[in-house]
Amino acid sequence: MAQRRLTRLLSELTQPQPVVGTLKLGGIAFDIHATATPARLPHSENALLDAKDGFNSDNLHFMLQKYLLGQDIFLMSQPGPYARRLAMTFCSVTNQEYEYIALHRDVGETELKQGRELRRGGNLVYVDSPTVRAVKHGRVLIIEGIEKAERGIMPVLNNLLENREMNLDDGTHIIHQNRYLLLEDSLKNGDIKRFIPAHKNFRVIAIAAPVPPYTGYPIDPPFRSRFQARFVDPVGASLSLNAPKASSLDPQSTTLFDKIQSIVLATQYASESRHAVDASAKNTLQPFPQTALVKLRTLLSIFPARAALSPVQLGKLMLALHPGLLHASFVMWGVLSRQAEDAGLGPLESPGEEGDGSGLLGYRLTGTQRESDRTVRLSFEGAEGAAPVSVVVAGGPKPLLEFPWKRPELTDFMVTDRFVGILTCMLQAHALGWDISYLPPVLPSTASCSTSTLVRTFGALLGYEVDTVHMYKELGGRELIMRRKVEDGGATSWEPSPLTEGAWEGRLVHLAGVDVIGSTAGSLARIFQDRESELWEGKRVVAQADEDELKSGELSIPHSSFRVIVTASKSVPLKDWLSDEHANMFFTVASVPMSQDEEIQLLLETGCPQDLVKTLVSFAEKYRSSMTSDLVQKNRKLGTRALVRIARRLAKYPGYTDLYTMLSRAVLAEFLPTVERIQLNAIFNELGIQQLTPPFYPPPVLKDGALVFPAPTGPDLAPASSVQIPLFNVAEDVDGVASHVPHMDHFYDNSLQTGLMRDLAIDFEILDEHMVLLGNQGVGKNKVVDRLCQLLRRPREYIQLHRDTTVTQLMFQTSLENGVMKHSDSPLLRAIKHGRVIIIDEADKAAEHVVAIFRSLAGHGELTLSDGRRVRRQRERESDVVVHPNFRLILLANRPGYPFLGNHFLQVLGDNFSCHSVTNPDMASERRLLAQVAPELSEDMILRLVAAFHDLRHAYDTGALTYPYSLRELINLVKHMQAYPDDPLDVALRNIFDFDVYRRETIEKLAEILDHHGLVVKRLGLDAARETTRKKILDVEYEPKNNDLSQPKFGKVDPKNEPHSGGNTWAGGTGGRDTAGMGGRGGYMRLYKGHDIKQVSDALKNQVPDDVREKAREMAREELKRRLEELNMSHAEARGYGTLLEGVQGHIAQLFDLLEHLSAKEEERVWVKRQTDGELDDTRLTEGLTGEATVYKRRGMAKPEMGRPQIKPKRIRFLFDISASMYRFQYDGRLQRSLETAVMLMETFNRLSRQDKYVWDIIGHCGDTAEVPLVAAGSPPEEVVDRWKVVQKMDLTTQYSFAGDYTVEAIEKSVNEVAKFDADEWFVIAITDANFGRYDITAEDLKRVMFRQPKVKTALICIGEGAEATWIPKHLQGRGFRVGNTADIPAVLRSILSTMVDHS
Repeated sequence: MAQRRLTRLLSELTQPQPVVGTLKLGGIAFDIHATATPARLPHSENALLDAKDGFNSDNLHFMLQKYLLGQDIFLMSQPGPYARRLAMTFCSVTNQEYEYIALHRDVGETELKQGRELRRGGNLVYVDSPTVRAVKHGRVLIIEGIEKAERGIMPVLNNLLENREMNLDDGTHIIHQNRYLLLEDSLKNGDIKRFIPAHKNFRVIAIAAPVPPYTGYPIDPPFRSRFQARFVDPVGASLSLNAPKASSLDPQSTTLFDKIQSIVLATQYASESRHAVDASAKNTLQPFPQTALVKLRTLLSIFPARAALSPVQLGKLMLALHPGLLHASFVMWGVLSRQAEDAGLGPLESPGEEGDGSGLLGYRLTGTQRESDRTVRLSFEGAEGAAPVSVVVAGGPKPLLEFPWKRPELTDFMVTDRFVGILTCMLQAHALGWDISYLPPVLPSTASCSTSTLVRTFGALLGYEVDTVHMYKELGGRELIMRRKVEDGGATSWEPSPLTEGAWEGRLVHLAGVDVIGSTAGSLARIFQDRESELWEGKRVVAQADEDELKSGELSIPHSSFRVIVTASKSVPLKDWLSDEHANMFFTVASVPMSQDEEIQLLLETGCPQDLVKTLVSFAEKYRSSMTSDLVQKNRKLGTRALVRIARRLAKYPGYTDLYTMLSRAVLAEFLPTVERIQLNAIFNELGIQQLTPPFYPPPVLKDGALVFPAPTGPDLAPASSVQIPLFNVAEDVDGVASHVPHMDHFYDNSLQTGLMRDLAIDFEILDEHMVLLGNQGVGKNKVVDRLCQLLRRPREYIQLHRDTTVTQLMFQTSLENGVMKHSDSPLLRAIKHGRVIIIDEADKAAEHVVAIFRSLAGHGELTLSDGRRVRRQRERESDVVVHPNFRLILLANRPGYPFLGNHFLQVLGDNFSCHSVTNPDMASERRLLAQVAPELSEDMILRLVAAFHDLRHAYDTGALTYPYSLRELINLVKHMQAYPDDPLDVALRNIFDFDVYRRETIEKLAEILDHHGLVVKRLGLDAARETTRKKILDVEYEPKNNDLSQPKFGKVDPKNEPHSGGNTWAGGTGGRDTAGMGGRGGYMRLYKGHDIKQVSDALKNQVPDDVREKAREMAREELKRRLEELNMSHAEARGYGTLLEGVQGHIAQLFDLLEHLSAKEEERVWVKRQTDGELDDTRLTEGLTGEATVYKRRGMAKPEMGRPQIKPKRIRFLFDISASMYRFQYDGRLQRSLETAVMLMETFNRLSRQDKYVWDIIGHCGDTAEVPLVAAGSPPEEVVDRWKVVQKMDLTTQYSFAGDYTVEAIEKSVNEVAKFDADEWFVIAITDANFGRYDITAEDLKRVMFRQPKVKTALICIGEGAEATWIPKHLQGRGFRVGNTADIPAVLRSILSTMVDHS
């Protein structure tokens, strides 16, 4: 037995490598063995730490102890490269081979165990993951980013960590070495091969950031228990990374470095010693990133600093070192400024819009010059006579764009101090050898930051070939490095991604939209920081390698010129993605928006008149300043590109200068919520931009090979010429004209839609714009576009988006033929290639990240396809898909917000599209259109119908109705009346209004409007539906045998609830007499038990004696009285509450639908990928070919974003003014409307199905106190009487309270109280009619209390005397609202609440 074991041991186990030396560390002597595979050793000298450094050696000593004990190690470290480099240094000093895995959200079992590949001939092979290779060959497995792995993934390794055992997909089993030696002797040689011993030298080093305070998933306890933990001191890590190697600083730079280092360390210590409350606050200064000191030392070693920096230059430097300051509060800036002054650096200022052309530390770019094929010499001059700096940097092979600019007027961008200053900062970062992150502004809406122009110019100055990769949310971490492909013979293989290919070729890779992929970007940290990356099947990119290693193909090295610039899409708030991890990966450069003067100059270059340009810029400045971060996520930002679009149109057609219409269209004013619409109108009034009378647009005509739109006419229009649009040249797309030009038999010309067609034609044929059309249902979006394409003979493609649309489906259609996967062009690609119009319908129904791919396509004519091809305006590579100059994108969608509740896709499109709001035609146009549809219908009837529908739409806009009745319904109505003239009007109207039979308040409002316009309708709603069914269709009446009446009574209750008809016994029967029921006669109350109703005839009903009728009425009154007594309400109280309720029924319905939708949206199911069953995932077909199991997708609950594993309720407080002035001036309706608003809130929240999603209360303030409890948090009034008591208390308080005002104190107290609640979000909405001047309330007083807690979102509605304070919107931008018309109070508060909570 012993001999057999020895033989097996010798044959199966690898012989140990010879000892080449001894490592002595802290009293431990460790024999260093030679390595069998040198290619698996660390290869980056620059990424290794100094092992002689005391801090590093202490950590290495701990790791060596654990290694000798056979234990696995867990390094807890703040985000940054230190922990990974420590693990690499350990492998280097011990001469250990290593494997590496970077975790991200898409890592699954395949990446941790074995993958599958198809070889030629159809053979399936299994490819070991880094984990399996490490176990088999005795290597150190480094797993970084444990906090990013989704729950349930890491337990795959638990048995391997505990027992060194793992079952593999190829049928083999990894078992412990000792267990392998004890296998029974009965196993044959074939069986023994199924077992693989885990190498005795196999170890795991796991790396994670502590959660909290950093974002991530908590560590699974069983996984955690298998490791020995080591906390890496952030101070020691930062100092160790910063340890000077070859660079030295001059005395002045050393002084500056030491002072800033003291601030960095003090901030770190302060963050660790905070009280628990301070640690959770949003206004505390967060620690500097781990690499801050490294960046500072490298910067000062190349660009020496002068003795003192200006406050602005110091602020710019601090932003580069700590980019989190961008979204920091003023309090944090104040804390840092005080620390800077204490350190002797002087005060600190945040950099403003105006630039002086200088970069970091005051340096200015003076010249660029080619040094060699792949290097460029940059020259800088220092500030105030400092010595110039000349540095040779990496570059590309293309010709340089020389600086200074030889002829600035010939460049395709504006050369300004702002632009040159940012460019200088980027070049300085490049000179340091760092990749660059160009950060967007923290303000939600600004002028252009020249992002794409800066990237393009940066690349041109250095001669780079710029490869832009557009990010989208579906991109996985592995796809960023490598891409799966199927070869012609059916074999599967891998190919480099654009990022990896760019690394090999030395390109400048621009990762556009890095914010949309979230924490997945962190999986690339190693390639950004160390220039190393793991590829497919054991291949690896390393920083350094010798020729023999490169020839083997296992290793490759990145080109020394390789650089990366990342930019953001601005569709995700900065604070949600700008993390410490991001700050450590890149040298960040903060963007600076264009100044007003620069924006004016840019607009003047379009040829637009100066006076119009100044008005445009003034409007933009005021509009942008009114935008909050919540609003800008849903509304138009009005960027510089949108202003240029308007200026180009004004220059092209000087006769059309209707700024009101153009600006309203640009910001989609038609669909703005009430509050924003009020603010917009105030801006228009302030600038004197008047709304003109809508002109009349005659129908277009075809003439001389062009589509001619005659000049519009109107009282406010100056004489203008017609607009001629050339017809499409058939020769450019013969097949498209033959098969893809839409055909319409009928189109009813009307002024409004003709004007819209004219604007669309100018946009996409004259100005070469892509467009978005938004509008209610049934307003003719598709019809107008199809009609225009028909008139212009324009071929068009069509795609309809929906909930399940994926990015891959938009790019191409995938098929599998004979085991080979093939891609055919989607309609989008066909339109791009052939220059067709592509209609993207229902754009708001798809996920935002799907629609986001159109941003780069419209803005830059660029798109990165998932199969590796690129869409470009000009062919740069053989595989590029070139955008045809005739290609146009037209997106169609419903209006944002209620009741369509689509996704907020506008936020991801930016300003790359020309927006058009499509509305119902005006009354005159609608009359002409309907006269064409139904020529036999009388003009009077058409006029009444048009007027009635106009009022119905107005009722929707004001909140009285919840459905936006459209032109489509009106056309269908008159078609019915034309075809069936004998049908009564109420029968025809039921085709539209039967949707609302159970909405009593809607039916009553409809009846009121119809009656107002003389449209006589006997009945609407449920009664009308039943009567029509009874009389016209069935015409059946029920005649009971016994018709005798006695006295009204309730009747017996049938416990079995069986149907009863025609008797005089059971309650809830039908067609009976005396008893409570339905369809009978003589009863005193209706009672429905759910059975079919048998209706007695009207004749029998009319035969009921008067005394019986009176008795029934009396009993009904008694029953109502009894029910009111149960509610503890009198008739007068019930009537009073009913009056308040009726006034806000429409608002209740809209607010309820929105809040209910938000609750449902949080629980909305999405496609959960990497499943073992369900529907086949078209993005993983290649994996399916190889036999992987996780190639399916299923609908399931969306997983919460990393760091938010639990969704907490929203905490809301409503603060009502119930002071004496509310009662004194109630004649203007302020008190009545406030009471109605309170009813609206109580009724809405009471009706929600998920009331646990919101914790709300109502507090009043008056002249006596700042807090009058009305509705307690967590105890909403359940019954009507309880809600009535709240209203009564509000009313009585106004009547009996003394004069005075506690608005400021009430807001302050509410904000502090709400902030204490453990919630998801916090809101305080206050109403006041305070006379601010009388009570000496200033803007500073209100700002102090409203902004006291940064996490609490506040809003102040000023009514009465408060609305007279014109400074409210200016000083409380986005938070203060003046409501002059008290009737608007419910609508304004509903709008504010909707905007606050619906910011997703």
